[in-house]
Amino acid sequence: MKNLIERKSYLDQLTMWREKEMIKVVTGVRRCGKSTLFELFMERLKADGVSDEQIVFVNLEDEDFSELLNYKKLHEYVNTKIIKNKWMYVFIDEIQNCMEYERAISSLYLKNNIDIYITGSNAYMLSGELATKLAARYIEIDMLNLSFAEFSEAVAISDKRERFFQYMNMGSFPYSTHLIDNSLAHSQYLEGIYNTVLVKDVMERSGLSDITLVKSIVRFLASNIGSPVSAKKIADTLTSNGRPTGSTTVDNYLAALTDAYLFYKVYRYDIKGKIHLKSEGKYYCCDTGLRNMILGTVNMDIGHQIENIVYLELLRRGYTINIGKSGRGGEIDFIATRDKKTEYYQVSASVIDENTLKRELESLKYIKDNYPKFLITLDDFKADYDGILQINLIDWLSGAL
Repeated sequence: MKNLIERKSYLDQLTMWREKEMIKVVTGVRRCGKSTLFELFMERLKADGVSDEQIVFVNLEDEDFSELLNYKKLHEYVNTKIIKNKWMYVFIDEIQNCMEYERAISSLYLKNNIDIYITGSNAYMLSGELATKLAARYIEIDMLNLSFAEFSEAVAISDKRERFFQYMNMGSFPYSTHLIDNSLAHSQYLEGIYNTVLVKDVMERSGLSDITLVKSIVRFLASNIGSPVSAKKIADTLTSNGRPTGSTTVDNYLAALTDAYLFYKVYRYDIKGKIHLKSEGKYYCCDTGLRNMILGTVNMDIGHQIENIVYLELLRRGYTINIGKSGRGGEIDFIATRDKKTEYYQVSASVIDENTLKRELESLKYIKDNYPKFLITLDDFKADYDGILQINLIDWLSGAL
């Protein structure tokens, strides 16, 4: 077995749901490691005494399985592999490539002793196809690219700060760790992912056709990471640049981009009024390296890049995330909730400048509850400002805090 990066948190989730009467659906942007996760989990099963004959693996991106793109053929193929009176573990990769796949999955689900695991690269399968047929009978595991801790295990860069800037600039698609010393190959690799996601997971899945328009919207989102964005604002910008576009059209493309896990949308929440706001939200890219490739930049706009990284890490750690509106119109970068507990986060590259520190602390100080409040920076010192803890981003990402 080739040397693979262990994705322990995801493996543990699959183990937790093993042989439970739920379909395990692993979702995430292409090349984030879903297929590798299946490889790792199958090895874990074998180490636990499961035989090769009890495991059925189908990769619907592989030409060897092209006949199974019909749901009846897929169902028939799995059926022929079943061994009576034994647990069977069925893994189907990129399930959305099979037309009406939900009919095959729902039928297999009814059989005894079949443990089903599927992956997909588009969220539409959950909001539409699968949800209709299998409501309340599946659990979703949203898979992200490598965490900084995982990236650190895979690369031979001893200096943690240098390692972090590689992580930020190159991004964290798993195969990127093999291209640390080859920037040209890395750029080509990211461009290949980007074009495949746009064509297969955005355009084809949504039925949209204007590739030039979608690339313009992607560049707008990538340029405005961490800034409030609305479909109207994007449409107005495109129109003023000579590309007349309506907000409804932009909305359709935004939905397709988030369905493909290329971007994540975060909504605003009024802390005092305890209500979600319908005003502009923020978008974060699935990978900072991909964002840099799209914009043709590196080591630029560090504040927004690290904000993007903090968002993804909070998501990775299982938090539900909103943008906060506090007293006097102040903004909180992230309100993170998990297990009915809330934490507040501000993110800044540095707060050595007194005015910057004052600005970052001000919104947090207006929050009157006693939930933990954090200021995350790249500064090498810690501090406590009346209960607001300043912590170092790299240490936080490494799990050292």
